[in-house]
Amino acid sequence: MDKVISVSLGEVALKGLNRGYFENKLLKQIRSATREFGSPNIYKEQGKMYIEAEENYFDQIINRLKKVFGIVYISPCIRVEKDIDIIEKASILAVEETLEKRDISTFKVKTNRVDKDFPIKSPDMSKKIGSVLLKNIDGIKVDVHNPELYLYIDIKDKCYIYTERYKAQGGLPIGTNGKGLLLLSGGIDSPVAGFMMAKRGVSLSAVHFHSYPFTSERAEQKVKELARLLARYSGDMHLYSINIIDIQKEIHEKCPENQMTIITRRFMMRIAEKIAQSQDINALITGESLGQVASQTIEGIGVTNSSVSIPILRPLIGFDKVDIISIAKEIETYETSILPFEDCCTVFLPKHPLTRPKLENIEEAERKLDIEYLVDKAISNAIFSVIEP
Repeated sequence: MDKVISVSLGEVALKGLNRGYFENKLLKQIRSATREFGSPNIYKEQGKMYIEAEENYFDQIINRLKKVFGIVYISPCIRVEKDIDIIEKASILAVEETLEKRDISTFKVKTNRVDKDFPIKSPDMSKKIGSVLLKNIDGIKVDVHNPELYLYIDIKDKCYIYTERYKAQGGLPIGTNGKGLLLLSGGIDSPVAGFMMAKRGVSLSAVHFHSYPFTSERAEQKVKELARLLARYSGDMHLYSINIIDIQKEIHEKCPENQMTIITRRFMMRIAEKIAQSQDINALITGESLGQVASQTIEGIGVTNSSVSIPILRPLIGFDKVDIISIAKEIETYETSILPFEDCCTVFLPKHPLTRPKLENIEEAERKLDIEYLVDKAISNAIFSVIEP
């Protein structure tokens, strides 16, 4: 009788012929997340992964795994041989250990007999173990409809018994759906957008635009802290820091004031696209939400899209601010995002920004600018860093 941690897979378990690819990616990420806890042994057994580690590390490992995409539930288990007497003793122990942590008066046993050669069928096994618990533990009774405690029994090559199921993030393992370059501002939205695309298996890099010395170094540090918080979910992240003050000055001097926001946005996209193409990155990611600010109208988004050929992913496009803030709080980026440090969008901000831009008018204004030179100059002065969780 020993203890392991079980890892329940989500969408990964539904991948058919591609399942091995997704499982191997997830296995690699679990190893990375747990290596500092004695490099525990990890193995697969009939639909789940199991982690053999020292029990005093269990809480830390579980907290780390809650941030690994591709996992839906995590459970500390008692692992025993498929012997009915041993299973009964382990079931009593599992419930007694749970009772030490919290008061429970009702329970239900749920058996999953994966090994069909095991002689007792799932419903009969649940009844048998339920009867054993009633005889050996005082003060509890069965409630099949709304129990305070579930005792789970998974019968596979071994038998796994557990009472706790900690919810994880679900989604797909990082790197199973290509690479994305996140336009990471200091605001609330873009870290949430990065989180949501990472949850869909996208490996993240990030680009941040600033206007130093018009924006402060503290604003830059704020963005790096957001990247660090996001990296807890996405893994190490490459961050490109780009100063666009020269571009903004040129736009301010040569283009209509009300076009400042949309033209600046198009330059950001061009710079991001060029970085993405140089790093074999498949798409750009933004935190735009329809109608939230002047550049995020349908017309504005259309004009922005036309500046690049690479796909632009906008996972928050239909979200309202309350929904976005809720996710930001959940992933613990919100408090950093609301720190009062300015970003590049506040520089040369027009009094009345254009909300219904026409592409032909924007392109006419941009003819006064040396676009290729300004883009290349900004990229040549980029500062690159690797952000770790």
